[in-house]
Amino acid sequence: MADRGVDLSALPKEVRDQLAELDLELSEGDITQKGYEKKRAKLLASYISHLPNVDLPLPDVQLSPSRSADPSPSPEAPGPSTSSASRHHRSHRSGGARDERYRSDIHTEAVQAALAKHKEEKMALPMPTKRRSAFVQSPIDTCTPPDTSSASEDEGSLRRKAALSAALAQTLQSPDYWINRSVQSSSTSSSASSTLSHGEPKTQPQPQPQPAVSLLADVLAHTRIDRGSRVDLPPAVRGMSRGQSRSSMLDTADGVPVSSRVSTKIQQLLNTLKRPKRPPLSEFFLDDSEEIVEVPQPDPNTPKPEGRQIIPVKGEPLGVVSNWPPALQAALARWGATQAKSPALTALDITGKPLYTLTYGKLWSRSLKLAYTLLNKLGTKTEPVLQPGDRVALVYPNSDPGMFWVAFYGCLLAEVIPVPIEVPLSRQDAGSQQIGFLLGSCGVSLALTSEVCLKGLPKTQNGEIIQFKGWPRMKWVVTDTKYLTKPSKDWQPHIPTANTDTAYIEYKASKEGTVMGVAVSKIAMLTHCQALTQACNYCEGETLVNVLDCKKDMGLWHGVLTSVMNRIHTITVPYAVMKACPMSWVQRVHIHKARVALVKCRDLHWAMMAHKEQKDINLSSIRMLIVADGANPWSVSSCDAFLNVFQSHGLKPEVICPCATSPEALTVAIRRPGARGAPLPARAILSMGGLSHGVIRVNTEDKNSALTVQDVGHIMPGALMCIVKPEGSPQLCKTDEIGEIVINSRAGGTMYYGLPGVTKTTFEVIPVNQAGAPVGEIPFTRTGLLGFVGPGSLVFVVGKIEGLLMVSGRRHNADDLVATALAVEPVKTVYRGRIAVFSVTVFYDERIVIVAEQRPDASEEDSFQWMSRVLQAIDSIHQVGLYCLALVPANTLPKTPLGGIHICETKQNFLEGNLHPCNILMCPHTCVTNLPKPRQKQPVDVGPASMLVGNLVAGKRIAQAIGRELGVHQFLSEALQWRAQMDPDHVLYVLLNAKGVAVCTATCAQLHKRAEKITATLMERGGLNTGDNVVLLYPPGIDLIAAFYGCLYAGVVPVTVRPPHPQNLAATLPTVRMIIDVSKAACILTTQPLMRILRSREAAASVNVKTWPTIIDTDDLPRKRPPHIYKPPTAEMLAYLDFSVSTTGMLTGVKMSHAAVSTLCRSIKLQCELYSSRQVAICLDPYCGLGFVLWCLSSVYSGHQSILIPPLELESSLPVWLSTLSQYKIRDTFCSYSVMELCTKGLGTQTEMLKVTNTLRYEPYMYRICFKVITCLCLRSCLQARGLNLSCVRSCVVIAEERPRLALTQSFSKLFKDLGLSPRAVSTAFGSRVNLAICLQGTAGPDPSTVYVDMKSLRHDRVRLVERGAPQSLPLMESGTILPGVRVIIVNPETRGPLGDSHLGEIWVNSPHNASGYYTIYGEESLQADHFNTRLSFGEPQTLWARTSYLGFIKRTELLDASGDRHDALFVVGSLDETLELRGLRYHPIDIETSVSRAHRSIAESAVFTWTNLLVVVAELSGSEQEALDLVPLVTNVVLEEHHLIVGVVVIVDPGVIPINSRGEKQRMHLRDSFLADQLDPIYVAYNM
Repeated sequence: MADRGVDLSALPKEVRDQLAELDLELSEGDITQKGYEKKRAKLLASYISHLPNVDLPLPDVQLSPSRSADPSPSPEAPGPSTSSASRHHRSHRSGGARDERYRSDIHTEAVQAALAKHKEEKMALPMPTKRRSAFVQSPIDTCTPPDTSSASEDEGSLRRKAALSAALAQTLQSPDYWINRSVQSSSTSSSASSTLSHGEPKTQPQPQPQPAVSLLADVLAHTRIDRGSRVDLPPAVRGMSRGQSRSSMLDTADGVPVSSRVSTKIQQLLNTLKRPKRPPLSEFFLDDSEEIVEVPQPDPNTPKPEGRQIIPVKGEPLGVVSNWPPALQAALARWGATQAKSPALTALDITGKPLYTLTYGKLWSRSLKLAYTLLNKLGTKTEPVLQPGDRVALVYPNSDPGMFWVAFYGCLLAEVIPVPIEVPLSRQDAGSQQIGFLLGSCGVSLALTSEVCLKGLPKTQNGEIIQFKGWPRMKWVVTDTKYLTKPSKDWQPHIPTANTDTAYIEYKASKEGTVMGVAVSKIAMLTHCQALTQACNYCEGETLVNVLDCKKDMGLWHGVLTSVMNRIHTITVPYAVMKACPMSWVQRVHIHKARVALVKCRDLHWAMMAHKEQKDINLSSIRMLIVADGANPWSVSSCDAFLNVFQSHGLKPEVICPCATSPEALTVAIRRPGARGAPLPARAILSMGGLSHGVIRVNTEDKNSALTVQDVGHIMPGALMCIVKPEGSPQLCKTDEIGEIVINSRAGGTMYYGLPGVTKTTFEVIPVNQAGAPVGEIPFTRTGLLGFVGPGSLVFVVGKIEGLLMVSGRRHNADDLVATALAVEPVKTVYRGRIAVFSVTVFYDERIVIVAEQRPDASEEDSFQWMSRVLQAIDSIHQVGLYCLALVPANTLPKTPLGGIHICETKQNFLEGNLHPCNILMCPHTCVTNLPKPRQKQPVDVGPASMLVGNLVAGKRIAQAIGRELGVHQFLSEALQWRAQMDPDHVLYVLLNAKGVAVCTATCAQLHKRAEKITATLMERGGLNTGDNVVLLYPPGIDLIAAFYGCLYAGVVPVTVRPPHPQNLAATLPTVRMIIDVSKAACILTTQPLMRILRSREAAASVNVKTWPTIIDTDDLPRKRPPHIYKPPTAEMLAYLDFSVSTTGMLTGVKMSHAAVSTLCRSIKLQCELYSSRQVAICLDPYCGLGFVLWCLSSVYSGHQSILIPPLELESSLPVWLSTLSQYKIRDTFCSYSVMELCTKGLGTQTEMLKVTNTLRYEPYMYRICFKVITCLCLRSCLQARGLNLSCVRSCVVIAEERPRLALTQSFSKLFKDLGLSPRAVSTAFGSRVNLAICLQGTAGPDPSTVYVDMKSLRHDRVRLVERGAPQSLPLMESGTILPGVRVIIVNPETRGPLGDSHLGEIWVNSPHNASGYYTIYGEESLQADHFNTRLSFGEPQTLWARTSYLGFIKRTELLDASGDRHDALFVVGSLDETLELRGLRYHPIDIETSVSRAHRSIAESAVFTWTNLLVVVAELSGSEQEALDLVPLVTNVVLEEHHLIVGVVVIVDPGVIPINSRGEKQRMHLRDSFLADQLDPIYVAYNM
């Protein structure tokens, strides 16, 4: 280059001024290219004389010769030559021709070699696991359409430069190559590559200073962005085959050796993600209270425009023609009268042969008839159906252009406004609703159509045309000639001079899918025809072959309007004909010696593919081959390839005329046909990196990331053009900047009909300068085209606004990405024309999604390899990461009427979960770079005094709360003996069955005597010593209670265990055996049926039945009294063991002393005001925790009557619990969340009216909808008919060891409000392993309060209260009033120091009813002292506390407690053991699971856990397995949006797979173990990259 090595800024000022003047002359066309180069070289000669072999480039774009100087190829080689000369010729052609399917042999071989090399390295990414039934394909015979049958090719998806294939040969190499390229790149490269090489020695010297424009262009041309989360793996992992992966032992990041397919794949994923990540740059934002993502700071190395402000470009003046008609209708009238037999239109049949020819005379007469019929025959004279100015829909198929012509001109003559639309094929057509919006906004109520088309429209059973989705009510009128009325002799149509009234409305779909109508005035229509006539030099009597849709765009403007204006004979080749006979348009050109052809690149390709069948074709008659989509950059290779094939058939290079059009501005620019032998227009080779930043940069070295664009000629006559910034205010761009083309012309659209607001921002744009001041008063129209003005005022288009994807501030074109994806070979996996690219907004940025239709014969592995290589190619060439790549079965993507992919409908299906892909690959790790900055936990070295003073200064109180005072205690066994003596006939317990009938009762005396019998039996048969452990294995009932007190009387320690389920011994019996072994039980007390089960053959299959301890059945005991009743010597002696499996899967047994038991019972008595006259209903499992205390202990201590309802009975009779409350007028009741959920979800099914829902039980989503509607209607009739009244209930307490389920309790309250249930009655309790009852809502305390906290602060262990409905707000309900004798404090779990009330911390408890310690923790015996006898690091170091392992906070409310002080409310947030530590932040599984369950209607339940720093989401699918893969992106989206986390693995399973314990809590760790052991039988497992 002439200026390479020359620092332009160092040149003298006069030289720089002369260079700038020279550039201006070239841009305005005042100097030729050759003269420019000569003068520039002369100016710089003295500064570059020492540099050999330099060229001189253009300042803004580099131009290359578009074709060989010799336009005629060798006669021996009519096709692509394989000679060296031809290869040399092809190497200098930008883009290169892709002869067969846009593929040149040389580049195909290079790509195949690269792929073969890549194939030797084993699959880098962990393939998803899929159940075979989830792989749904269409039948083979319906899934094999031709590759090029889609109109997506019209937009250039198949036009790909041959250079891209070569690019992939380098792209799909080992990761070392990518990293080395980046490390060795220039130090002035972009931020991505420079940060990758941070800290590594430079292996190459710094380049010499270069001029700014060339420097940035060169740097961007060869810079790669190497993303940390690359899709290929290190060689150690790549070398592992799939077979080896399944059997090999891997050490996970946790150090746990695991041998399973799942863990192997997770390890692969981890190794993939272990690549060097970019250090935190400006892309990351700090997670502060602003709740918005911080805008990234601009990269200093980003190329910026450096030219001067663009000057508006003027088109040539519009010529004045003396005999130009005053209106288009007048032209038709003239030709209909003077040239009646002249052919106007020839239509073809499906075989490509002429079907009929419509002359100008027939066109005029039929249009006249239609106009007369519309105005005079559709209504009465007093009430006509149509008035001039009304809008009418034209519904005609492309195969019948004659009917459309007549209808269009008939409307013009009747002065009604035609609105051409596509023929609807079904009620659920893609985009049908949007067409309905267009018709509604235009006020259309009448549709014209042909008789054949009307018969083909979908109809109801009555024969009426169905009401299409979103359409207004339409009246259909058939316009066939036999239904038209000949006008009377005195009737003549009114043909006014063209004015600003609307002539017709052309529909246009926006990027969001909205269809709007662009109104074109009569004067604009006439002026546009005049401008096209002048630009294309149309003459009367010419023949034009039109392959485009004649209802809109170029097909309408040239083939219907301008052709009639100039009496041109138009031969229309419909889309259906092209599919059957691709050469039909070429044959028509040859037969009719057509002068003009109107085609798309798709038609060039089809003709090129089929040209071997027709060798006697002559195209020398063509003077203008208009390429309608020539503005698409990827049209270059199609034009070149077509010319290469048909140049030997007489096609001249200069006749190819690409053009640029817009629905708003109509024709923007068109290339005029050149003179034979004249030099052909040049092309611009641009850097894709520069284009993504919106600037024009020369690409001189790295052809792989270059984009070659051809000009689309000059702007239309009479028009004025500017380039403005596409975003924000319409500021004028600089000369080297890409912007949106805006046009001022009389020949453009005037408005979006019926949408004045959108019209103003599109049709009335006033460009402004850099200061924001308007540059004039002339309004411009936005065209939606992105481009720039090149030398000689040539217009270059590089993309469209509707295909623009803005990712992290950079622009990417959807067509460019499609072209790159299709250059990845072999493309035997997908259909070339069935691919959609769009963006979805997820977490404050656009994310790119590619959806393609997969071939039926493609294997899973082939599909996955193709997807992974597409990721690599796009990442390397476009320097952007894909968010999602999905493959769907053939023929399942929504299509446009012309067969192309309906992008907006596809995007909508993706977002709603209706896409049903058969393969999917999510890559959030690669492309999501704006996550909040990971939290860095600072080491705490602040002293205790500083903490206390800091809290005081900040106005924060230490978060602690204390319950009421507690009195003295007594032994529980003594309480029973005392009650048996003082009030022997008082009924303590009543056991109900499913019918609500009392099947067993126990008075004080009966219970005492029953306990004595058991004591005597233990002493006789058990051979037990004082303090031995005895397992109680009973179903819920009074036998369990009697056995418990019998053990206390005998001086042995009872251990209550849930009996095994008879139908599921294999799963439940091992847990029983484990508790018996861990507790070292010396004896088992049980019933006869359970004893038989323990010794059965089925039990022997699960456990060793020969090693059971002594088993004693207590069904038939002799009437014996024990010689004495044991009394513990001290209250600290062990009373019983409480065994339970936590949600983390840990079996723990806590020791409860007699002192703890009696103080706990007294505390509950005081809190709930329980006395002998009270009745309490209990519907809980009686085996552990507070449920056991309430079931077995509390009544004996307090003397109240407990009505026992086993939860299992609700499965056969849901209303039994509520009926009991009403029947016995219960004031206080205790239940579990499982019971409340059963009643809330299922109680409505008990009525006859709800029998219909039985048919919906397999459709959970429909069931949920019906349930909400029907249950509310039927509960009153069902339960009130039973006489149910819940107004007596004062306190309904849910017993749980978790965060209160606010949504469930609120639903329960609302649902049963009509039965008298007070909303204030429902509350929750909270207990833990170390203290079974910490909070319990009493009768005298204040109502439980609800607060809303900021989730972002909560992740930082801070508590910030917000208003209801605030973004990122989480509602939390108080866990109940703190029990008497209980003291609670919030502590930092790491420093063990007390926290203020604005912090989230661990709940520590000090209480006389704390458990004494762990009897044993299965596998974790060392935690005893740490959990039960721990001290604060400062504050009150002498007090002993127990750690609950639950996180929460305390807030002082405005409410008053029983003592008159302000009430301190304890809010439990979640289990500390289950929290997820991700990116330094603390997450609670229930919050993520709530979001996941909302993501899709078919997600019945979900659970989350982590595995080696990966977030794993398991979702139960309640719908069809076809929907399984739809859930993957939705789950990923919702977690990223609401929790700022990237999901590592998504597992889709059947309903009921997620394990839940008896308390209704999810067993996430059991699920985790089952997943890693590959025992879930998942429907689909997706590993997000």
